[in-house]
Order: sequence, then C-alpha cells, then structure tokens
Amino acid sequence: MKMVPMQTIRSRVQFFKITTLSLVFCVSVVFGNISLRYLPVSFNQAIGAMTPFFTSVFAYLMTLKREGWLTYITLVPVVTGVIIASGILIFHYCCIYGEPSFHLFGFIMCISATAARAFKSVLQGILLSSEGEKPNSINLLLYMAPIAVVFLLPATLIMEENVVGITLALARDDVKIIWYLLFNSALAYFVNLTNFLVTKHTNALTLQVHLSPSSFSCSYNKHSS
Repeated sequence: MKMVPMQTIRSRVQFFKITTLSLVFCVSVVFGNISLRYLPVSFNQAIGAMTPFFTSVFAYLMTLKREGWLTYITLVPVVTGVIIASGILIFHYCCIYGEPSFHLFGFIMCISATAARAFKSVLQGILLSSEGEKPNSINLLLYMAPIAVVFLLPATLIMEENVVGITLALARDDVKIIWYLLFNSALAYFVNLTNFLVTKHTNALTLQVHLSPSSFSCSYNKHSS
C-alpha cells in the first residue's frame, strides 16, 4: 500500500480557492437543512436530481468547455422528470399541481442548495485538475475540513438554540448517540473523499449524473409509499 504524501498550501490563491470551496460546501449544507424544515424529503430529493443541469451550466460558464451534445440531451429527461415528479409545471406555487405542503421559501432554499452543490462540484474539479497545484483528494479534504468547521460552527450555534446542551443531555441519556455522531462523521468523510476521487478521474458532470438517479429514485419511493 502506498501512502499519500502530505502536500502544503503553495500560495494565497490556492488557499483562497480552498476557502471558497469550503464556503460553498457549507452553504449547500445549511440551505439544504433549512429547506427540510419547509418541504417534504421526497420533494427535496426530487429537486436535488436537477444538480446535473446546474453542473453543466456552471462548468460551461467557468471553464468554457462544452460536453458532447449527447450528454446535454441526456439531461433533458432528468430535468423533465424532476418537473413532473415535483409538480412544478410553470406556476407551481399556485398549487395547481404537486406537493400539498409546498413552501416558496423552502423551495428557494432547496434550489439554492442544489445550485451550490453543482458549483462545488465544478470548483473541486478545477482545483483537482489545476496544473501546478493539483492537490490530491485526501489533502484537499484535509484542508477543507477545518475551514468548514470555522464556517459551520457559528451557523450551528445561531440557528440551533442550545445545541451543545441538548447534545450533552442526549449523550447522558444514551451514550450510543456519540457513536452515531462518530459514524456519521466517518461516513461523511468517505462520501466526500469518493466524490473528490470520481471528480478527479472523470469530471464534475459525470459525478452528478451518476448521483442523480439515486436521488430521484429515493424521492420517488418515499413519495409513492
């Protein structure tokens, strides 16, 4: 087994890119959690299936590189399916069709979180393939994590009242909550590491296209049940 060499941040520009990537990641997490307060999980997941569409737009705007026309054509049924499943034809907020618990603010937060995830995928693709810098996936995650903590910790303390006290109380009642949190953290690490590896060896759009069917099928199953 070959150990991954430790890489240092080489310039302020690279640090700024990693900080931006961390901030966009935090925005996607916070907005996604906010949207879940107002929208059903099924609707939230269905909107999330539009991530490949946003990814293709951001990838073109930021890199000026076009994918093959076949790739763009395959996005049409994805977007169309999301529109049908979500019930948003043109004026969904009028509740002509669709989810009975539709909430405009929640919908805006969900769309924003979806766009932020797409933007993050494109940014990490640029970072991982940047000539001269080219950090490996593990080192990029190493530097992203503490920066994300700096952004997310204040947001958590502000948005979730007495979160520390509640967590400690839950831990006293059932120590298994600590293991759940540790397992969740480890799972998040491996998910992000896998995403970085897939992005590095393919591209951001390929990553999101492969993730999209699982989100869409998940939303469909929850909605149909």
